[in-house]
Amino acid sequence: MRILFFYLCFAFLLMGCKTEVDNSANEAFEANSKTVLANLDGFQNENLDYSMYAKEFSMLENTFGAEKESITLDEMIANDMQMWETFDFKMLTDPPVLLPGVNQNTKMPDGSVRHYSTWEVTRPATDSTEAKTGVINLYESFDFDAEGKILTQQVYGDFTGLMMSLSSNN
Repeated sequence: MRILFFYLCFAFLLMGCKTEVDNSANEAFEANSKTVLANLDGFQNENLDYSMYAKEFSMLENTFGAEKESITLDEMIANDMQMWETFDFKMLTDPPVLLPGVNQNTKMPDGSVRHYSTWEVTRPATDSTEAKTGVINLYESFDFDAEGKILTQQVYGDFTGLMMSLSSNN
């Protein structure tokens, strides 16, 4: 009987020492994914809600010949307004596949969101030019602050080639 009691106590001890799994990165990824989907939808519909961005936001400036490393939220808003005046954007990847990102130092999931997508960009027709459309494949990443606001955004794709193609009259 003592042996049975010993094994029973040992079993309870083992069950009591069970460590909890930290699911916070996955929960953050799920919440932040909703923000990214709203961001992509808002951009293509030209009504982006910039309240989803942190005040300390920066966007990596990776275009050819960029004069500085990143742009601020105000600069991004101005760029968006200029792009929407000139071009129409439609995401062809619907819905986009969202991927969890990792912390660059720890290599552990951190709630950030990445995605690959294909976009159709059109320069509408004017009185003197025909409409012109191009397709671009993009990789984009979003990092978030503790409040779930977009802190850093990066977009990679051949924008220079696309803009040159759409701006030419050929």
